Amino acid sequence: MPRSKKFRRARLIVIVLVVLLVAGVGYGGYRGVTAVRASFPEVDGTVKVAGMSAPVDVKRDANGIPQLYADTNEDLFRAQGYVQAQDRFWEMDVRRHITAGRLSEMFGDSQVDTDSFIRTMGWRQVAQKEYDTKLSPDTKKNLQAYADGVNAWLSEHPGGEKASLEYALLGAVNSGYQPEQWTPVDSVAWLKAMAWNLSGNLQEEIDRSLLAQDFGPDKIAELYPDYPYARNGTIVKTGTVGGDTYRPADGSPQPGAAPGTGGTAQGAATTKALLQGLTDRIDAMPQLLGRPGQGIGSNSWVVAGSHTTTGKPLLANDPHLGPGLPSVWYQMGLHCRTTSPACQYDVSGFTFAGMPGVIIGHNKDIAWGFTNLGADVTDLYLEKVTGPDTYQVDGKDVKFDLRKETVKVAGGEDRTITVRTTQTGAPLISDVSTEQQNVGKYAPNGTSAPDRGTGGYGVALQWTALSPGRTMDAVFELDRARNWDDFRGAAKDFAVPAQNLIYADAKNIGYQAPGVIPVRGKGDGSMPAPGWDSSYQWKPDPVPFTALPYSFNPTVGYIVTANQAVVDPSYKYTLTKDWEYGTRAKEITDQIDGLLKNNGKISPDDMQTLQLDNTSIMAKTLVPLLLKQQIDDPYVRQAQDLLKDWNFHQDADSAAAAYYNGVWRNLLSLAFGQKFPADIRAKDNCLLVRQQDDPTKPDSSSRIVNQCGTRDPSKAQPDGGDRWTEVVRQQLDKPDSSWWTYIDSQHKEQKGLDNLLKEAMKNARQDLTSLLGKDISTWSWGRLHKLELREQTMGTDNSSIASGVVHKLLNRGPYRLSGGSAAVDAAGWNAAAGYQVDWIPSMRMVVDLNDLDSSRWINVGGASGHAFHANYNDQTDLWLKGKLLTWAFTPDAVEKATKHKLVLTGS
Repeated sequence: MPRSKKFRRARLIVIVLVVLLVAGVGYGGYRGVTAVRASFPEVDGTVKVAGMSAPVDVKRDANGIPQLYADTNEDLFRAQGYVQAQDRFWEMDVRRHITAGRLSEMFGDSQVDTDSFIRTMGWRQVAQKEYDTKLSPDTKKNLQAYADGVNAWLSEHPGGEKASLEYALLGAVNSGYQPEQWTPVDSVAWLKAMAWNLSGNLQEEIDRSLLAQDFGPDKIAELYPDYPYARNGTIVKTGTVGGDTYRPADGSPQPGAAPGTGGTAQGAATTKALLQGLTDRIDAMPQLLGRPGQGIGSNSWVVAGSHTTTGKPLLANDPHLGPGLPSVWYQMGLHCRTTSPACQYDVSGFTFAGMPGVIIGHNKDIAWGFTNLGADVTDLYLEKVTGPDTYQVDGKDVKFDLRKETVKVAGGEDRTITVRTTQTGAPLISDVSTEQQNVGKYAPNGTSAPDRGTGGYGVALQWTALSPGRTMDAVFELDRARNWDDFRGAAKDFAVPAQNLIYADAKNIGYQAPGVIPVRGKGDGSMPAPGWDSSYQWKPDPVPFTALPYSFNPTVGYIVTANQAVVDPSYKYTLTKDWEYGTRAKEITDQIDGLLKNNGKISPDDMQTLQLDNTSIMAKTLVPLLLKQQIDDPYVRQAQDLLKDWNFHQDADSAAAAYYNGVWRNLLSLAFGQKFPADIRAKDNCLLVRQQDDPTKPDSSSRIVNQCGTRDPSKAQPDGGDRWTEVVRQQLDKPDSSWWTYIDSQHKEQKGLDNLLKEAMKNARQDLTSLLGKDISTWSWGRLHKLELREQTMGTDNSSIASGVVHKLLNRGPYRLSGGSAAVDAAGWNAAAGYQVDWIPSMRMVVDLNDLDSSRWINVGGASGHAFHANYNDQTDLWLKGKLLTWAFTPDAVEKATKHKLVLTGS
């Protein structure tokens, strides 16, 4: 039997045994519980930590949230490393193996393809270059101190049951595994995972190309409509760029000094095999932050003190990310007892386990929040490969940069791959995890395209995150910023992922668009570009930071960022062609305007309530059309009647919300899903479709066939997100649109909007009856729209009883949720796959600049990464109810909230 099979069989046997121990079976249950508790952190008393120059206090509240107090920067970040390792080291260890392409060393051959893809992109190598050549000496000191703190904890917990339950599980089947020492580059590399999940329109490039198999440019344009600038607006009123200096048009004053500088037709016809293979590789990537691409977003807004009940600005933020346990966020306070050049930090907020500093939050002077800007920072290039180490540019052969990567495999044979990178720094990601290339079988159309030859085209990825940057510097600069100029200086260094940054201090509010955003030659990034034509390459310099949009104290008195367009098309540079469509942003703006009407004031409670707005904006347009339909079948009419008095709120206990979303899902399937190629529809989603006998001849005969999708459900289309609300909205004005032609349940072709709406209502009634029962009085949206918080780091393979039992122990839920994909309370779901929740507001915060101790925050899970610890997901129930915890910041408030105190002293 091969070693890999032995490894898998042993893994299943041991997992069953360990699960029985942990679950509590007789004496074994006692041993299992003891093993679990042995990994819990010490939270009281005194612990010696090598390298500490003076004692550091670690004060934890009832939720286990730590607040650290130190006298030097080095002691503060050394303590941060130690404390995060106490709570989350298993998570940190898995994350660094992800970013280094070394998961196979922990989990065996099932991770080889994932490792190979990440090695091809070279996340770890880029992080090393950042550390070696870009980061400031102070940042390096902080990173090293953090690593020293992690390693001090690791020296006390070298592995096995004393570290965490997961190591007990892993060690039983991979006894040779021992965690390595933490390094500063391990922390920097996590930024690449952030950037990957927030990287823009890579999936849209692929999808448009796959759609081009069946649809022409006009039809594809209807599926990717223009952003509704007139209706949903932009983040800032678009200013002008003169001499690469942005001049706002919303009343913002010029800053005293600017911070220092620090698709094509060929792509449209790219072959199905080529791009579907690439999609499979992307699908295999770990999604610790949620799935990448359009539809995932966040909300943030800031209101000037002149419009608040407190007289000072209020700032709210709730990033939308994939759900999971442990929570992706880690709440923490980092405090110098006395701020000075030797100790510069007094900051609190949300960070990631494995990274020093605070990512989102506030210090004693300013507050800030993030939403994804959505800038197009990735481009796919088709490459004419002419040999093992050459490709073609402008008719000439050019050499790839080559490097070898060896993937070590626990319980199996090592795998060596060859990574080929173009001279522009773009890795050939179409290469498989062996030394052989697997690309498309057919050349794209177009007279300018070179013949594919026997080797076919390759696909290279140009991505800003594959060039070294200074984002880690920016994190520390934000944490110690004291004013708007400091904030903008930090934003200048925030390279990837490009984010919308909002700002507040006691007197001011602001917005800044940061990030490295490419300037293209030809093409707009919406389709894969021809790599053999150098005119499509990126320009050497990105959009200058001084030219990026900002706003400071706009006359309207508030700023909203919810992934809508930053500026209109009059802006000099192209930031992206794939904005989110602004539904959430418009709703937030309308709500704020309503509160401010008649000189009203906005309170902290108003900010919190607005985060819970679950209104379906699309329902306001669609429901009147549904109610106009004459339904003869009383069985369907009974469900239709649910919509008569509905207030469009998607509450978990709403039967009307359940039925409406069922209709929405069926409408999308009938109008679009039936017509889409299998490559972008969900696996096992089998539909009756019309298929031409000869696709190359438009007038050839056709027939109805049963065709099943092939894509991972979480990334299938039509997903029903904000883009689809705009697609449907525009098509509703065309009752005879060809999109309203569909195949009904009797296998007959039908036409027209009214007929399709009736069919969608009938199908939804049948679907919800099968899922929720015949009695519509028992229906509720929450029974369909469920959230399960899944433990991410042990993988998602439930193919065996053993692994399924493990996940049942480590997961939490399901929970019934309000909200929806395009609502402010964005509990997103994919209409192509089902109703289960795919992304959520991963945390919520409201910062009160009048009284920082009156600020509020919540995490979807908890502080601890230990599955049976009291703080593993103790914040979940509060999060579900829309409640927030009091966010103590000042020393007196933290002391009053303290339930446990640990002192870290030098050896």
